[in-house]
Amino acid sequence: MTPADLLTDAFSRVLGVVETVLDGADDALLVRRPAPDANPIAWLVWHLTRVQDDHVADVAGTGQIWTDDGYAERFALPLAPRDIGYGHSSEQVGLVRASAGLLLDYYRATHARTLAFVGAVEPGDLDRVVDTRWDPPVTLGVRLVSVVDDCAQHAGQAAYVRGLLS
Repeated sequence: MTPADLLTDAFSRVLGVVETVLDGADDALLVRRPAPDANPIAWLVWHLTRVQDDHVADVAGTGQIWTDDGYAERFALPLAPRDIGYGHSSEQVGLVRASAGLLLDYYRATHARTLAFVGAVEPGDLDRVVDTRWDPPVTLGVRLVSVVDDCAQHAGQAAYVRGLLS
């Protein structure tokens, strides 16, 4: 198995969870919170997609699907275009409202761009330093594993919330 195969499999597992979570979900379910300050499905899926879009675009040297493909306008959220959800207050979390179809479209577009990038990753690429703000500096391999981990955790949270509320 190559690094490209491994990364493709990992990101594709996230897609499977996102598709299952959003299947048949109506707008009310997507914004319902299991507790007053808990994250709803819509925010969890939006956030995991924004993180993947932002971080993969950064290491790939491309623009983000969110802005380049018009998703920021389609979602029309009262948030800054570069916002990915880190540090959101409960009030900000509540601002993220979107249909299951729109969330899935955005995730699928981000997933396709991700697979195009990771599909070309060679073993030697994984050691390339992509972020010098940390000590030790972050390599491409570490960054991509971090993105998969973050996305898988949030997809699992969304699945759990769906199970609680369905």
